[in-house]
Amino acid sequence: MQESLAAFAHTLEAWYAQSSRDLPWRHTGDPYAILVSETMLQQTRVETVIPYYLRFMERFPTPRHLADAEMDDVLKMWEGLGYYRRARNLKAAMEVVRDRHAGRIPDEPDELKALPGIGPYTLGAVLSIAFNQPHPAVDGNVLRVMSRYRGIEEPVDLPTVKRRIEQEVAEALRHGTPRVLTQAIMELGALVCVPNRPHCDVCPLAESCAARDRGLAHTLPNRLPKRARRRQTVVALWITRGDSFWAERRPDGGLLGGMWQLPAVELDEPSASLESHARSRLAELCLGHGQGEAVREFQPVHFERVCEASHGFTHLDWTVVVFAPVGYDQTEGQRLELHPSHEGAWVGFEEISNFVWPKVYQDVVRQLIARNAKQLTLF
Repeated sequence: MQESLAAFAHTLEAWYAQSSRDLPWRHTGDPYAILVSETMLQQTRVETVIPYYLRFMERFPTPRHLADAEMDDVLKMWEGLGYYRRARNLKAAMEVVRDRHAGRIPDEPDELKALPGIGPYTLGAVLSIAFNQPHPAVDGNVLRVMSRYRGIEEPVDLPTVKRRIEQEVAEALRHGTPRVLTQAIMELGALVCVPNRPHCDVCPLAESCAARDRGLAHTLPNRLPKRARRRQTVVALWITRGDSFWAERRPDGGLLGGMWQLPAVELDEPSASLESHARSRLAELCLGHGQGEAVREFQPVHFERVCEASHGFTHLDWTVVVFAPVGYDQTEGQRLELHPSHEGAWVGFEEISNFVWPKVYQDVVRQLIARNAKQLTLF
């Protein structure tokens, strides 16, 4: 096995020297820049990441710049990239780097994995690529390459199988140059050993690939059955006052933490009509609560369904349905007064780019402002 892994390392490094893509984070050995790129690349395509990475590094060129930044500024730079917890963890990690490590990314595994957001893959990627240590970084590309190369038919998401692959990658790294071989395995998975239709005819490992030899290259890797995705209906409100609308910030913890949205309620299984939920949410905003006779008698008595959008997260699907309250006229002074206990802001149609919005609410707000016949550059 050691001889075959040594040949594996030598062959892949030679292929990588000739065939790798020219990507901006491959022009630096800065551990911070590599950490930023690896964080952005999690569950995101390379083509999408490149402009975000360049802008982010220009705005926050060192750990201290990121640690000292306002969270809203960081989220604004991340806006549209998705999975915002990555940005929050990255900033929190750089605060620890600033305060405990003199502004330098630590190269000791125990210190590095203690930073917020540093899981096994990111740990291995930074240690191997930035510090040239033989520490495996196993993502989906690496699981696919190694399961085919070794002909592993058990599901790769079984912990025992993943540990076996991690051990083999670690052994291969000891026979090569970790910073090169780590990227070479990932690159092979991204360009050649792709899902469904691998390009075995141009693969440098074809002659020694067990899956190709057994006719399994197109079917491996196997995975455990996926869990059903949870579905939620989000009932949101479009409350306007002239050329502005009411918005509120989501709590810092949890999904889309700290970002802005329309006032809403998220329902796993709506217990009544969606309009009833819209009425309850509006009553809560205006009266300070959402129960009892006050809700049933609450004016306005009608809601217009004005917009709908869908959005998928990792394990959650949203259907956002937006209602506008009808039965009051702002120009005539019959105004909805929002209860002072509710934090939020009136956002001018021309000011929305100053706030950080999840992608789904960007789409919703675009539709709603366009519905008001405003010709504006929104985001």
